[in-house]
Amino acid sequence: MTRILVVDDHPLFRLALVQAVGNLEVETEIIEADGLDSAREVLGRRADVDLILLDLHMPGSHGLMGLVSLRSEFPAVAVIMISANDDPLVMRRALTYGAAGFIPKRSSIGEIQSMLRAVIACEDLPPSALHDRHGSEAAHDRELAKRLATLSPQQLRVLGLVADGLLNKQIADRLDIQERTVKAHMSAVFERLDVRNRTQASTLLRSLEIADPSRTVAD
Repeated sequence: MTRILVVDDHPLFRLALVQAVGNLEVETEIIEADGLDSAREVLGRRADVDLILLDLHMPGSHGLMGLVSLRSEFPAVAVIMISANDDPLVMRRALTYGAAGFIPKRSSIGEIQSMLRAVIACEDLPPSALHDRHGSEAAHDRELAKRLATLSPQQLRVLGLVADGLLNKQIADRLDIQERTVKAHMSAVFERLDVRNRTQASTLLRSLEIADPSRTVAD
């Protein structure tokens, strides 16, 4: 039995993914979540989840930061990113930050199923060419991914709330911790990310945000 968590805030596309997963030629259990918080709730009580299908563009996820945070909190669970953005650079970046695969939303049901079967079978995906990109942006991503990997799940949550513009007291209330604990986490975050203040940390985090073509067109 392979247990797959489908995380997407669009009900219709989440339904399409559920249908694709349901038609795999393997025994599966499908669990649904409509955002990062509900995904964390599911994973917190379901240690048997094997694979996450995660929408790249959900409110509050800060693009690739959602991937980074889930991989930090639940490292045993593989994550496949789903996105309307099929730029090879975006795919490569997702892999750098820990994705096991990348499925463009324009993919056919057959293509989605092929990717899922390959990941479930632990085959080498996606194509190695996506791993072989060089240049300053790729080097930046590799270095930032390495630094983010040194942060604890709680420190990553604090960093995400800083990016949302919350003050220390607000972060403490949101996470139900003391304000001095928030300050201690922030000191560790600044040191490990090699930044001096909240503004620099937020700027660094914004580099993980990726435009959603479907939302841009809709706007």
